[in-house]
Amino acid sequence: MSAIRLLVLGAVRQHGRAHGYQVRNDLEYWGAHEWSNAKPGSIYHALKQMAKQGVLLAHEVAPSTAGGPPRTEYEITDAGHEEYFRLLREALTSYDQKMDVLSAGIGCIVDLPRAEVIELLKERVRAIEAWRAAVTEHYVPEDGPEQLGHIGEIMNYWVHSADSGAEWTQGLIKRIEGGAYTFAGEGEPFVGVLAEGEENPYATGIPDDGDRH
Repeated sequence: MSAIRLLVLGAVRQHGRAHGYQVRNDLEYWGAHEWSNAKPGSIYHALKQMAKQGVLLAHEVAPSTAGGPPRTEYEITDAGHEEYFRLLREALTSYDQKMDVLSAGIGCIVDLPRAEVIELLKERVRAIEAWRAAVTEHYVPEDGPEQLGHIGEIMNYWVHSADSGAEWTQGLIKRIEGGAYTFAGEGEPFVGVLAEGEENPYATGIPDDGDRH
């Protein structure tokens, strides 16, 4: 799974309708260009690709009075909503994804109901524990990694990753069960996107050809 689709759909969904540069600006505001493959080229490619797939609806709007080509604004479709929530649920439950996928899922987590998020995260813990059990069928952590030569360090890393991943997830579950954050259906959602014309203190400022479209 690629994090870029989830991130782009999440940004468009929060705006209701947004042009590509707004989406890029939001993802840089979230720092996604640092922890994922959300670079300008990837963002603009994802927007065009998802429009072709019917996940987004592209609207061509008139060029600004300052000139330049018409801009395209994107709106999420019914199929896009289905895809967004499918990707979000997968990001929260799949333990074997890259860190950017989990990070994207956390960034969109409050779009789901609280009770469902808790269940999804518990499913994640169960999957991590099952993975750890599979690793320790062949590797006994208590005996140390040296038992398998330096290759044992790989198994040792996997076990530590499983333990830390489960611990972090259980901590998040506890915070959510304790009432942290505002989830779907609970009131005014957290606003995580920039308003039109709002300055982005985290923008890279590096121009891209796609910015004009």
